[in-house]
Amino acid sequence: MNKVLKLALGLSFTIAAFTANAQKNYTEGVVTYTSTAAAGSTESKILFRGDSSATIINSPPAVIKLITNTKHTYFAVAVDVALASKKIAAVLTPDELDQAMEDVPKLTFASSGDTKQIAGYNCKKFTAKDAKSGADFEVWVTNDVTAPSNTISSPFASAGGFPVEIISSANGQKADVLLKSIVDQKVPAGTFGVAGYDRITYDEMKAMSGRK
Repeated sequence: MNKVLKLALGLSFTIAAFTANAQKNYTEGVVTYTSTAAAGSTESKILFRGDSSATIINSPPAVIKLITNTKHTYFAVAVDVALASKKIAAVLTPDELDQAMEDVPKLTFASSGDTKQIAGYNCKKFTAKDAKSGADFEVWVTNDVTAPSNTISSPFASAGGFPVEIISSANGQKADVLLKSIVDQKVPAGTFGVAGYDRITYDEMKAMSGRK
């Protein structure tokens, strides 16, 4: 009996050690997601450190950077159009930030019980619906990694894991956001600021992009 107990105890420690080693905690680095929709595919890189993140979106001829923090008390949009030698940035006021937060999906998650591996990560499936927009979501999250929340992962934090794949459906349109990679990497100085950009208001930026 003692031999059996020792074997069981040894196995439990081995499993615990493997689990601890398997989970990777990222505090600074780069997350890359690919987004696929009817209009085509795009790639987003999210640089993060501490409580700040910057989402870099290549949308020729512009490179757009969305800068925020995990507490949602700061948000800036920076646009760099290299061909026109133009760099502009808008930092949202508290009122504008509150209004922008109203557009973030408010989701309640339900576990489906389904599990599978995606991109090498052990994932579990949750479903959710945004009552305001009517959009349906299928999200696969993993506990293999942890990282600070960012503009893509933040709405899905309540699912209890880091999102690996997010499939949304609204008004007959589907979109698929898939985690391509997450790596440890030093974030360049100035990543979370707008130094070197010409400051304009958020209303002015929306007007330039045709939004109201």
